[in-house]
Amino acid sequence: MAREPRQFPFVQLDVFSSRRFEGNPLAVFLDGRGLSDNEMQALAREMNLSETTFILPREPAVERERGVRVRIFTVRQELPFAGHPTLGTGFQLRGSTGAHEIVLDLNVGKVPVRFEEKPGEPAFGEMTQVNPEFGPRHDREAVVRACGLRDGDIDPSLPIQTVSTGLPYTVVPLRGLEVIRHLCLDMKGSEEYLERSGGKFFYFVSRETEDPAARLHARMMFYNGEDPATGSAAGCASAWMVAHGVAQSEERVMIEQGVEMGRPSRIFVRASREDDRVVNVRVGGNVIEVLRGEVTF
Repeated sequence: MAREPRQFPFVQLDVFSSRRFEGNPLAVFLDGRGLSDNEMQALAREMNLSETTFILPREPAVERERGVRVRIFTVRQELPFAGHPTLGTGFQLRGSTGAHEIVLDLNVGKVPVRFEEKPGEPAFGEMTQVNPEFGPRHDREAVVRACGLRDGDIDPSLPIQTVSTGLPYTVVPLRGLEVIRHLCLDMKGSEEYLERSGGKFFYFVSRETEDPAARLHARMMFYNGEDPATGSAAGCASAWMVAHGVAQSEERVMIEQGVEMGRPSRIFVRASREDDRVVNVRVGGNVIEVLRGEVTF
């Protein structure tokens, strides 16, 4: 006897932008209950975006105590945390309620998203990531060889360092826009180096920017191409900036990303310094809905 088809509605959002068709697209399945792990992974592959999230509703009392359960998948695997899926899903859960805070229960733990509203401006959301863990600093020549860069591409005034706020990124400072615009990464060499050194991805940044209001220009190469905006990496970069004097404690600065691929993103970050520690990493931006649909199994 044939099984009754199941319908799973979803929305697609553009994250880190207030304009449609900019920022980083995200698919959010509004109720993933009844989906197996394999089915969630298959749906993420079908969406073919950087990430897809699945909301798993629970009893209101449980959600008040522990947050709304959300799982995050790339086209290849489940992630414990990722930035633009957290911010986008937080906006989706907030809807038109006017809530000041939504707490997500991710595999990495509870992550709050707080909202700001100003007259005449789109709503702004800001997530608080887990406190950063600073990993090793890296030899410039080793990174040049692994990534297929040219001698002199890396800015010698700042360290290459792995930082994690739930997912480890190796932040690589490049000399300027000319270098970062023409970045041609050796993906195989990069993946092998990261596997040895404990990073998940490289996050390439430049202090020379297109928008004078931006503090960093960034690029991140991903499994299926380039990522238009990487909130988890931006959080790591925020901690890195405060640790190395590129930004001051509690200074909210903007990272521009996605420019080269025609999906400009504006990611706002800040972090605090307490004695010799960097804490309270926050990453924010705008989100706009693009489409709604339904998948039938």
